[in-house]
Amino acid sequence: MLLNQAGATGAKPAAASDSAGGDIIDTTTQTFMAEVMEESKRRPVLVDFWAPWCGPCKTLTPVIEKVVKAAKGKVRLAKLNIDDHPVIPGKLGIQSVPTVYAFVNGQPVDGFMGALPEGQVKAFIDRLLGPGTDGLEEALAAAEGALADGDLTAAAEIFAGVLGEEPDNLKALAGLVRTQVAAGALEQAKATLALVPADKANDPSIAAARAALDVAEQAASLGDLATLQAKLDLDPADHQARFDLAIGLNAKGRREDALIHLLDIVKRDRSWNEDAARKQLVQLFEAWGPTDPLTLSGRKKLSAIMFA
Repeated sequence: MLLNQAGATGAKPAAASDSAGGDIIDTTTQTFMAEVMEESKRRPVLVDFWAPWCGPCKTLTPVIEKVVKAAKGKVRLAKLNIDDHPVIPGKLGIQSVPTVYAFVNGQPVDGFMGALPEGQVKAFIDRLLGPGTDGLEEALAAAEGALADGDLTAAAEIFAGVLGEEPDNLKALAGLVRTQVAAGALEQAKATLALVPADKANDPSIAAARAALDVAEQAASLGDLATLQAKLDLDPADHQARFDLAIGLNAKGRREDALIHLLDIVKRDRSWNEDAARKQLVQLFEAWGPTDPLTLSGRKKLSAIMFA
């Protein structure tokens, strides 16, 4: 697994960790299931994926530990050294560190990348612990439901309404971008994405919206899908035709078919076009979101191929 080095070399700063049953622990591949997955059924668990050579990791660690301690047992922090334990980050498709995932009820539900300041880390944890029943949260849930049902007009109106109340609401900005992408209004989606502050660009919801826009722009440049399918029927080893067909199928809502084609390329030739199929899969997983059933199953299948 390749990971982008996010900072200078050096050891992770020493920090006091509680016992295996405490609020701040070091976890491993072997203990991940009990310490993270099972524990997350009782309280949210943050997993801090870090590496000894990562400079920003040294900045984030004391910040996130401070906020977790202030939560007084309502949340756990589990730190995982990706150099010593690469299997879990490989399965999750993690590309850079520091990356933090929040697990609830055995599933990843949210996350962020980079060394966020204390205020943003606290806001992230507050969202996990909060009731999530205020009017804006209910409006966002309604907008997501409308988007899932294909009612793009209603979704756009609700997301815009939330932004009228909170212009910097990242979930509403991301939702509006995804709605515009679904409507084929790619230039509008670009304009909306440009409203996101630079320091919020790594927010998971924004990253997912950006990935969805990137994939839609790729699909817009393709030819007729029937032509691509015909080329593939004539030559199943035509990886470029299969790759392009997968992008087009995803744009048409046939996500599972797109997943199958990209996994087939990885299985046939992992290194084709500088690892293009695996990279495209990671981008799709980001666009679909970390908790989407196809993302979860796709990551498992990709890991099975990569580690076979």
